[in-house]
Amino acid sequence: MTIATAAVARGANADFTIEEIEVAAPGRGEVRVRIAGVGLCHTDLVFRDQVAAFAKPAILGHEGAGVVEAVGDGVDEIGVGDRVILGFSSCGGCPRCDERLPSYCNMFVPLNYAGMRLEDGSTAYAKGEEWISSHFFGQSSFSSLAVTRASNVVKVPDGVPLPLEYLGTLGCGFQTGAGAVMRSMDVKEGASLIVFGGGPVGLAAVMAGAIRQCGTIILVEPIEARRKIAQEFGATHVIDPQAVTDLGAAIREILPAGVDAALDTTGIVPVIEAGLANLAPHGVIGLVGVPHQTDAAISVNIGALMTPGHRILGIIEGDSEPQDFIPELLAYHAEGKFPFDRLIRTFPLSQINAAIAAQARGECIKAVLIP
Repeated sequence: MTIATAAVARGANADFTIEEIEVAAPGRGEVRVRIAGVGLCHTDLVFRDQVAAFAKPAILGHEGAGVVEAVGDGVDEIGVGDRVILGFSSCGGCPRCDERLPSYCNMFVPLNYAGMRLEDGSTAYAKGEEWISSHFFGQSSFSSLAVTRASNVVKVPDGVPLPLEYLGTLGCGFQTGAGAVMRSMDVKEGASLIVFGGGPVGLAAVMAGAIRQCGTIILVEPIEARRKIAQEFGATHVIDPQAVTDLGAAIREILPAGVDAALDTTGIVPVIEAGLANLAPHGVIGLVGVPHQTDAAISVNIGALMTPGHRILGIIEGDSEPQDFIPELLAYHAEGKFPFDRLIRTFPLSQINAAIAAQARGECIKAVLIP
């Protein structure tokens, strides 16, 4: 066993605790990565607070990047010293994986949410005799060391000038927002796009809309600083939902015929229903926001959905194949088209609870924790 420092989730709605833990050697097909930085994502808090099935104590975190320090048996393509971005797990052999849609893998839920290795039920982390859940989204990277499957990692291309600690954010939030626009909904040049929520996912979607040369890009976001940066990233219009009495009317004032593509990052039912009600014919709304209530549901009139051909898409990880899409996003960054690093503020891992509070207050857009 090797000792690491980690942020441990011990209960719902309770602060993370910073503890020394024991990290196992990588098993067959696995690598152990010394984490340089890990993004803080809303989904981490959802699994801490709302998903009892992910057993606690647990180490969460799923936007890690770092340097490989050990490899297990059967690993040939990744070596010690490689700089890598950690991603989610997929089986690699089911029909969806064969279609290069690994986030819809038949085994996605157990591989990413079981909290253990499926092969033998073991975990990568322990504290004495205490069992600690690992392998969250295949990585559990709120730790100075993380054990992940070699197939989960993406090698950082040569010549990337960004700090390694920033790059893990591409493994979930930023690729989700960008992929939702560029892959899931495949928004075309000249089309109209509306994004609800100006957090990391929503602003990545705005940048992707600009890359796709959308004719109209609207961001709906209550925080003024986020509306301002969205305009710098290519938003043609912004709406403060707290300043309008009728969100639908505000949308129709900009786009009388409705919007071609909408993306909800909020998980708020009335917001989703407003997006759906203001789609253009054959318009699509993508859902990536995790609702605060597990039983949240939207009301859909079947005839009103069928007649104009409206489409509702559930989206996980932006339909991305990380081995291809993460280097693509880095290439867009090099061209000045995807400046995601402008959204990042770093905190020591020991200040994870302060980082969560700062994000909740809107004081930063994307927190990255440095072990």
